[in-house]
Amino acid sequence: MYCNQCEQTAKGTACTTIGVCGKNEEVAGLEDLLTHAVQGLCLVADAGRKVGVVDNAVDRFTCEAIFSCLTNVDFDPARFGVLIHKAVTLRETLKAEVKAAGGKTDFTVAAATFSPADSLTGLEEQGAALNFINTLDANPDLQSLKQITMYGLRGLAAYADHAAILGKEDDSVYAYIHEAMAALTSDMDLNQLVALALKCGEVNMKAMELLDAGNTGTYGHPVPTPVPLGHIPGKCILVTGHDLKDLAMLLEQTKDKGINIYTHGEMLPCHGYPELKKYSHFYGHFGTAWQNQQKEMPEFPGAILFTTNCIQKPKDSYKANVFTTGLVGWPDVAHIDNNKDFTPVINRALGLPGFTDSVDKDSVLVGFARNTVLGVADKVIEAVKSKAIRHFFLVGGCDGAKPGRNYYTEIVEQIPADCMILTLACGKFRFFDKKLGDIGGIPRLLDVGQCNDAYSAIQIAVALAGAFECGVNDLPLSMILSWYEQKAVVILLTLFSLGIKNIHLGPSLPAFITPNVLNVLVENFSIKPVSTPEADLKAILG
Repeated sequence: MYCNQCEQTAKGTACTTIGVCGKNEEVAGLEDLLTHAVQGLCLVADAGRKVGVVDNAVDRFTCEAIFSCLTNVDFDPARFGVLIHKAVTLRETLKAEVKAAGGKTDFTVAAATFSPADSLTGLEEQGAALNFINTLDANPDLQSLKQITMYGLRGLAAYADHAAILGKEDDSVYAYIHEAMAALTSDMDLNQLVALALKCGEVNMKAMELLDAGNTGTYGHPVPTPVPLGHIPGKCILVTGHDLKDLAMLLEQTKDKGINIYTHGEMLPCHGYPELKKYSHFYGHFGTAWQNQQKEMPEFPGAILFTTNCIQKPKDSYKANVFTTGLVGWPDVAHIDNNKDFTPVINRALGLPGFTDSVDKDSVLVGFARNTVLGVADKVIEAVKSKAIRHFFLVGGCDGAKPGRNYYTEIVEQIPADCMILTLACGKFRFFDKKLGDIGGIPRLLDVGQCNDAYSAIQIAVALAGAFECGVNDLPLSMILSWYEQKAVVILLTLFSLGIKNIHLGPSLPAFITPNVLNVLVENFSIKPVSTPEADLKAILG
């Protein structure tokens, strides 16, 4: 086992015996083997596009398979076995179609000819023997750049899958994913690999735009909404992950059943969507970020539904209450398949005690996506001109358990009262409930939404730059980002592709970035590791 794709990787180098995330070496090997198999499929799909052979089923499967390898998504070996065999079956079927159309099919790289073992044990042995990361490139710097793109692709595939679930697709996104996965099997120089990574960020902007259109087109644009952090008496279901459609279907299926629905983690911003908040039993938010679930979920007296990623090993004290759906999987945990019949979740909730009392833990405001913020842009612009607002800080990203993340709490506490703070993703849970006041009636702390709502944050920045007739890098705006997994990687690539510089990144830099590659990022994008809140604020504000 060798895995260094997340921020909390062991000793800051790599997990080599068991993942800090909880995956064992068998699952790690199966993830590598699936990635290998998907590269073979992508080689054929990329060749097929050159002769007009395009298969949407292959496109969708490619995203699902790549997304399954993102941190904290799927820990179930049996599910990986199914995906690996399907990748090869689709490859061979597509290969025949491409050959018939006159396209290239005589690939000699191992991924294109890989034959999976019949048994799960055999697949695990193949995965262990693959030594996947070291097959990318013998040169450490080129290997590092390939890893950046590969991990960016996992984030991109996640956003493309989220969007497709809501009926929003763009063939250019699928075409790039096939092209890039295929390219990672070939020899490329530093400049080619930098270009490939930046294109990953550029294409991700399109994927996030599609997802934003799917979310807002289906559920309306978020509006400022107070969300209770306490609870009320009644049966209950907790929904975590990122998927708005799963939540909407659950809300509809639980209507008039006497069950209150609570969000957890990055589902918090869902309370701001008009078509979701109209359900009277959609009550409040329970808990904080994903890494705290093993402490928080034993205290939740109802059923728990995981959508998309962010699952940890469920403790025995609440494992029987946990259900997964979509691409999320954990061995021996009940899974709701694609028919999305949540009856088992509902029945479990009805059989559990639920909350028996009322607890008021105050509330937090959500719903400050681009429509809301740009709706008061004239006030914001005037406040900047009058110097009522000195600076904007975007403080957000992925949270995690590794030490050092108290930095984000401390810097928000120390940001002066004449500065605005925008936040998104689960990094907000370090400070989301702090009462920071307002500037001219506008809350100082604005929750832009989930990680994919980086699209909204970018649109806000672009609009402000337009209003002040300057570039985004010339705005009184600083980005202080935390990263944990691969969605954060691809968002960073998106910011790079837009030419945004001077990003502060932490709490530690990716283990898969070599010193030479880091120098490239520093020279081209002035990326800065976070230091201390005091030093960083002094450097930013003077």
